[in-house]
Amino acid sequence: MEYDVLVVGGGIAGMEASLTLGDAGFDVLLVEKDPSIGGHMIQLSKVFPTTDCAGCITTPKMAATAKHPKIKLLTYSEVKGVEKVGKKFKVRILKKPRYVDEDACIGCGRCEDVCPVLVPKEFEYGLIGRKAVYIPFEMATPKKALIDLDNCIMCGRCERACPKEAINFLQEPEEIEVDVKAIIIATGYNLFPPERKKEYGYTGSLTTIHTNANPNIIHAMQMERLLAPSRPYNALLRPGDGKVPEKVAFVLCTGSRDKSVGNPLCSRVCCMYSVKQALLYTSAVPFGEVTIYYMDIRAFGKGFEEFYNMVKELGVRFVRGKVAKIESRNGNPVVVVENTETGEIEEEEYDMVVLSVGLLSNPELAEILGVEVNPYGFFSQPEESTNPAITNVEGIFVAGTATCPKDIPDTVAEAAAAAAQCIAYIKEVGS
Repeated sequence: MEYDVLVVGGGIAGMEASLTLGDAGFDVLLVEKDPSIGGHMIQLSKVFPTTDCAGCITTPKMAATAKHPKIKLLTYSEVKGVEKVGKKFKVRILKKPRYVDEDACIGCGRCEDVCPVLVPKEFEYGLIGRKAVYIPFEMATPKKALIDLDNCIMCGRCERACPKEAINFLQEPEEIEVDVKAIIIATGYNLFPPERKKEYGYTGSLTTIHTNANPNIIHAMQMERLLAPSRPYNALLRPGDGKVPEKVAFVLCTGSRDKSVGNPLCSRVCCMYSVKQALLYTSAVPFGEVTIYYMDIRAFGKGFEEFYNMVKELGVRFVRGKVAKIESRNGNPVVVVENTETGEIEEEEYDMVVLSVGLLSNPELAEILGVEVNPYGFFSQPEESTNPAITNVEGIFVAGTATCPKDIPDTVAEAAAAAAQCIAYIKEVGS
């Protein structure tokens, strides 16, 4: 099989690049390692500073990508090898087995209804459970089931319940080889794992809990899910006991600007997404109290400063100081911090604490592609100022947070730039 461009990653950057190329008449193969496209953005509640619905922006992009006549979508698949032969790239892709026939599955969910197994749901960051056979989330694209064979007990209930006889436990991994003229890397970022900051008391997984862990200490993406219209609960509830949290703290720079965990970089978006979450929390819990512990507030973009000032005027309290530790008292988290404006050590008890985790690199494809990364693991941009989409390998381009932490508008702009550079390259080298 042959395509003009391979796009690796089905988040907002990958979808934007694919749609731009497809609309220009190029044949695109979009490879996504997860069972659905959408990336991190489909998990968000709203975007800052406009507070537009993230799902309302992302789902049309997902549908347009899946239905575009020039885009071939390959989900639950990973790039395993890339070799440049002449002007083209030979690419090996591993399509992982869903144990469900994608052509036959109609996404009805009957298999999910009868499955007796319950495990933490990845899309909701473990806040609720999912079945061993499941559709990743309500708006998944493609909306097809898959079986988690590691947790499946082989009871056969899903097989008997499926009206289309789509269950196939004998499916095998499939290796696909394609030729492409160019490649766009849009593999996004990894979240900083907050359990690495043991002094902050995050529980980690639902099965591994260290001594000072408190289930009412969550990370920012869990808070996004609690605030989203498609939230896991009917109301904003703290995970520990299901109570409405009436006093919440946000701890900024969790895993960012922190040499002790090997990440001295600022993650750039944490300040503003925390301010946004504080605003959404005050709407969900009108009489709630919010405190944001910060080192510096970086409100650098269009409308960011005005957004920050508006939230301050609504009564959100900002305390400057790096949180030293989070203890537990009567099931509640207690924040211990030096207020750098007063010089005092302060302790304050909250119903829930949100750790504003940073963005880390996702460089797993770098060696396969032969693309250089910078000292922090992000893909290098040799001509960052003039041609930010170019890598050290001719014909391979990069977009979005694969190069560094950035917000959604910058990600979309870079995806369009990568597509434009890709088009220019293909026209230059010819067929």
